[in-house]
Amino acid sequence: MADFVLVHGAWHGGWCWRDVIALLAAQGHRAHAVTLTGVGDRAHLMSPAITLETHIADVMKAIEAEEMQSVVLAVHSYAGMIGTAVADRMPERLQHLVYVDAVVPKPGESWSSTHAVATREARLAAAASSPDFSFPPPDPAVFGLADAPYDWVKRRQTPHPGHTYTAPLDFDPGRVAAIARTFINCTQPALATIDSIRPRLGDSRFWGGAWLGGAGVRVVEMKTGHDPMVSEPDLLARVLMECATMKASG
Repeated sequence: MADFVLVHGAWHGGWCWRDVIALLAAQGHRAHAVTLTGVGDRAHLMSPAITLETHIADVMKAIEAEEMQSVVLAVHSYAGMIGTAVADRMPERLQHLVYVDAVVPKPGESWSSTHAVATREARLAAAASSPDFSFPPPDPAVFGLADAPYDWVKRRQTPHPGHTYTAPLDFDPGRVAAIARTFINCTQPALATIDSIRPRLGDSRFWGGAWLGGAGVRVVEMKTGHDPMVSEPDLLARVLMECATMKASG
């Protein structure tokens, strides 16, 4: 049995992992989906006081509260910032870090650092005009969703806390790279805001060479959109279970 902690991206909640959790549980694994403060079923807690550090604490405290060891930590989209921080701060609790079409930052970068200027300005303007400094979700069509999955995601998305967007993250790349890592690259359609991350995946200079070194990293392509936990839960669950059996290469 393996322990999985699943962290959603922006505008989502723990709800988006519903089908993946069922598939993991059917194979005897334990899976816990975190809902970050201010979104999903915790949207009533939305506040201008929510920061990136709030969300990092959400995940670290969940791992501790669930008494999980040797965790396979899967982080989606924005939550790549969070997964990187957790790997840096509590590496002894992680077995494998899975970036699900996620942000992989450089030290000192924020989530917004990898976005086009127009995207960054639009989100910050929306947050500034909101009473709780949040910005609204996009149309789920950009995630490659249609029909019932589209409707499900559209009605469940919630605004995202704006102060998580520009907060820089400092971390030690060598410490993070000491954990085995998988990047799930969702390509049909590829989400534009992740496009700046994709060239990093094979760059020997990224993280000062640590990204391709350390305990090893692999890239798995999934020919689906940005929400594979919704569009391809069976395949995503299989990849996650593979990660639980992989041994570090370093």
